[in-house]
Amino acid sequence: MSTPRLSPGRNAVPKHIGIVGCSAEGAALCYRTICAEGAAHLGPHGHPEVSMHTHSLAAYVDCLDRGDLAGVGDLMLSSAAKLRAAGADFLICPDNTIHQAMDWVRPHSPLPWLHIAEVVAAEASARGFRRVGLTGTRWLVESDVYPTALRRYGITCVIPQPHERARIGAIILSELVNGIFDPASVALFQTVISRLKDDERCDAVVLGCTEIPLIINDVNASLPTLDSTRLLARAALAQAVAS
Repeated sequence: MSTPRLSPGRNAVPKHIGIVGCSAEGAALCYRTICAEGAAHLGPHGHPEVSMHTHSLAAYVDCLDRGDLAGVGDLMLSSAAKLRAAGADFLICPDNTIHQAMDWVRPHSPLPWLHIAEVVAAEASARGFRRVGLTGTRWLVESDVYPTALRRYGITCVIPQPHERARIGAIILSELVNGIFDPASVALFQTVISRLKDDERCDAVVLGCTEIPLIINDVNASLPTLDSTRLLARAALAQAVAS
């Protein structure tokens, strides 16, 4: 899909994007996408101002293991405060799992947020998908983050089977977040996606961990993919240059 060229109003300065990072690989892909695709909006080498803050991934994992979503939210709000001080105009978080805390975060945030699942759901609707598979960490796929966002568009969310969720989650946390891309793990994702297509009648799949697009895409998957990382980056670009 081509990216429409958008331009800010005459003499307008693009809005400053604040990135609340969690895992390094997903945050880096989102940042690179904003910078690389900024030129389509702002001309050669152009992109909006971007600032990023990340707490240690271990701090987030500790909270998630305890089921402490308030703790997750506090970490996100701490980053939000730092990014506001750095001059950010709005925020994004290139991590699907910690969006479980977004209902707590938004009312207390010093800045507005784009919600990754809302961005993905809007894209799924625009492309006419009606039954969408979801891949990601166990914490994410067993949460209401994507079912709620997709339901607003009348789209059904289908999750992998328990043993598939366990294997995918292990690959994400032991490999993908560490920049390890094992062909056997790619094959596992492909097998799960094929089952979602053949057995569950899904017509697309959400790459609902921001590292998954580093190994799965429309070329090697049997379903059309909804790349949450790049979709969020593109939505942030569009918001940054909007008049």
